[in-house]
Amino acid sequence: MDQALEQARAAAGRGEVPVGAVVVAPGGKVVAAAGNRTRELNDPTAHAEILAVRAACAAAGSERLPDHDLYVTLEPCAMCAAALAAARIRRVYYGASDPKSGGVAHGARVFSHPQAHHVPEVYDGIAATEAAALLRSFFAAQRKPPTPK
Repeated sequence: MDQALEQARAAAGRGEVPVGAVVVAPGGKVVAAAGNRTRELNDPTAHAEILAVRAACAAAGSERLPDHDLYVTLEPCAMCAAALAAARIRRVYYGASDPKSGGVAHGARVFSHPQAHHVPEVYDGIAATEAAALLRSFFAAQRKPPTPK
């Protein structure tokens, strides 16, 4: 999760919502890492999870990652949860929960639907305090009025 937090901090530094993700292969090797890039790429699908899964699939030469785990700093949204199911990710570890836009424990609860083709093991609350603090700090700075010149 430390590497996912590094990716989240880097995303914040680029002006992106601070979410980071890493995909880990069997044996614990990190095969992909990404932070949000929706603004930079002008792509609403460029969430950290999606970018990390795309890179991991490219590295594996497969659209499926059945023995891989994903670590992400924020509960995946419904779009990302559906992509994780399609990629057959084995386990999802996430930090902060997302009652507003989450798609795993909140909102759509993608993995609990009978239409879910694959249900990964899910572990929440991993480094949740630090992940939530990054998000709170980022959004507080966004709401701060500009300094007068």
